[in-house]
Amino acid sequence: MRSLVVGGSFLVLALSVAAAPRVFEVGPGRPLASLETARDAVRAARAAGELPAGAVVRVAAGLYPLERTLTLDARDAGTAAAPVRWEAQPGAVLSGGRTVTAAPLTDAALLARLPAAVRGQVRVIDLRAQGIADFGRIAQRGNPGLELFFRGRRQPLAAYPNEGWLLIADVPQTGAKRFNEGLAREKRFDGVPAGRHYGRIAYDGDRPSHWSADNEIYAHGYWTWDWSDTYQRVQAIDAAKREVTFAEPHHSYGYTKHQRYRFLNVLEELDAPGEWVLDRARGRIYFLPPAEPRAGDLVVSLLEAPLVHLDGASHVVFAGFTLETSRGTGVLVSGGEGCTLAGLTLRNLGGEAVTIDGGHRHTVQSCDFFELANGAVRVTGGDRRTLEPSGHRVLNNHIHHASQWLRTGQYGVMIDGVGHRVAHNLVHDLPFEAFYLRGNDHVLEFNEVHRVCLETGDAGGIHTGRDYTWRGNVIRYNYWHDLKGPGLHGVTAVYLDDFSSGFTVHGNIFYRAGRGVQVGGGRDNRVTNNLFVECQPAVHLDARGLGWASNYFNGEYPWLFDRFREIGGDRPPYATRYPALVTLLADQPAVPKGNVFRANLSWGGRWMDVYDYWAFDFHGVTTLRDNWIADAAFIRRRAQKEDFWDPYYLNIDGEAGYRTWRRDEPETQREFAGNRLAAEAPGAFDPRTLRFTPRDAAALRTLGFEPIPVEQIGLQVDAWRKTVPERVP
Repeated sequence: MRSLVVGGSFLVLALSVAAAPRVFEVGPGRPLASLETARDAVRAARAAGELPAGAVVRVAAGLYPLERTLTLDARDAGTAAAPVRWEAQPGAVLSGGRTVTAAPLTDAALLARLPAAVRGQVRVIDLRAQGIADFGRIAQRGNPGLELFFRGRRQPLAAYPNEGWLLIADVPQTGAKRFNEGLAREKRFDGVPAGRHYGRIAYDGDRPSHWSADNEIYAHGYWTWDWSDTYQRVQAIDAAKREVTFAEPHHSYGYTKHQRYRFLNVLEELDAPGEWVLDRARGRIYFLPPAEPRAGDLVVSLLEAPLVHLDGASHVVFAGFTLETSRGTGVLVSGGEGCTLAGLTLRNLGGEAVTIDGGHRHTVQSCDFFELANGAVRVTGGDRRTLEPSGHRVLNNHIHHASQWLRTGQYGVMIDGVGHRVAHNLVHDLPFEAFYLRGNDHVLEFNEVHRVCLETGDAGGIHTGRDYTWRGNVIRYNYWHDLKGPGLHGVTAVYLDDFSSGFTVHGNIFYRAGRGVQVGGGRDNRVTNNLFVECQPAVHLDARGLGWASNYFNGEYPWLFDRFREIGGDRPPYATRYPALVTLLADQPAVPKGNVFRANLSWGGRWMDVYDYWAFDFHGVTTLRDNWIADAAFIRRRAQKEDFWDPYYLNIDGEAGYRTWRRDEPETQREFAGNRLAAEAPGAFDPRTLRFTPRDAAALRTLGFEPIPVEQIGLQVDAWRKTVPERVP
């Protein structure tokens, strides 16, 4: 069993101090009836100097509905030696929702619009009659507004189709106004730039012709790119032309033929158990329950603000609670220092579950995040001007089945700023990415990631990019496995996109992880001591700045240079911390210089893809040696030099014009002589235990390969996490 070592990398809280902390009992039958009453009692005791040893606010089991945020600020702070601890007993639930009741639908006109098979089963929830008048709004990209929960489970809006997606039949190229010019370099269909549109799409079939104009219909789609989804309000449907006109604002990337979408909130499509429709005009919900509702079964989310806000508070521990059924954030921590969120369960929330915004040395530890409309954790902090680290930590959390509303741009952990540590987390079953990283000197280690990017393409287990100055980041000793996305360009485990530079990727295990590591035009990245098993490929390197992304360097799109100058990349502290930045802009910045691939082991897949190969001196600017490569397919690149850009940006899996050199070809053996190219795998890997058994340990030592500390990877037992789930092989 994996367990926490006291004094190791996890936060260890003092269990005793010179004097016992004062205890405040909260809940039914307790001296303090509410959380706010308890907060005020602690404030008064603190102001009177009665808490030299801190305080424990012990919250009994029970449901605590919140109509406004529970805010703890500097008046509620503890000290490092004497923290204020808010501790929940098992079963203490903070809710931003309200229980509602339902009755059979009897309105004849509405019943006539329903599928005949469900007319006797649909229930109506009269929100206005129950005192609820704020239904929220469905924005293009945001929280879903009011949500409905049945027996603790989020219920879906009525959709067509119920499962899967429709494909845009066409994007009409006529109209009074062209809303988006599209991307000229990508003309996927009929010579039309991707995304060009006049506010309409065309659909196949005649299903929408049966829908009433009384509906408030939305369409959810990946309208041009598989990594960007939005909700668009339907303004009109022309059944004769089979066209849908969307209300402004339109999707920022436009609409493109054959992209995925589906319709939502259509009463005529209320045909699957659990589906519901919001009738905003009448203030009602029409619901097809999966079972006969009982008292207390139905809850709607109401609170838009965070359930809990630590606003400038310091040394506060908030532990053991369940936070649920709210439209907004679960816990917001802004400013302050040394606060800990531990052992929380965050579920059925409409906003980000936890947001850390500034401050220093905050910790999110051993929490469970699931059934979330959007992302799980966003952590920002540190000072990018001075490179002062935040010291924030995200440790030992289990994150899964998040991003159930917005399917892209929402993450298991969003990392932004300087000096965060993200470690020992288990992240899986997400439609989009596990991690996104911005900034400097972050450490991601000992995490396990699998089954992410399930609904997208051109995405990563961890993704970053488009700033030369985001340096000093370390991605080490993580386990990435079973990654495969359905969208264009697939999934990369470690995606160093658009000129990411100065990253260290060391000691990771990549098992059936799609593209293992992608270096997208950047430089000075070190990919060392990793284990790649059945990856396609293990490593990707390109020189996109010399091809399809040359607009970054020809003055057309100076984003990289603007960000570099804004932060002062060639001046201290950047010039001191990252000396390579001093000369970068004058040293052919479009060329991916200084990347190192060394002491890696790979077998069972394809070793390497090199794109834009003929545009740069691959061997002159890249270090590729001391790797043990047993992949039969060694390197894929264009077969010969051509007078156009390497077209991998159109479809990275395209075959025409590419050749894969095999490991046993004499040409391959000569070109890559500094590596061990062998028919036999360097060892055996067990995906359940993560144990690697070397074939020849002495040979591996000669290459410089070091053992990976697999026993530390993934969730660990600690004071708040008593057991860990069995690893999925």
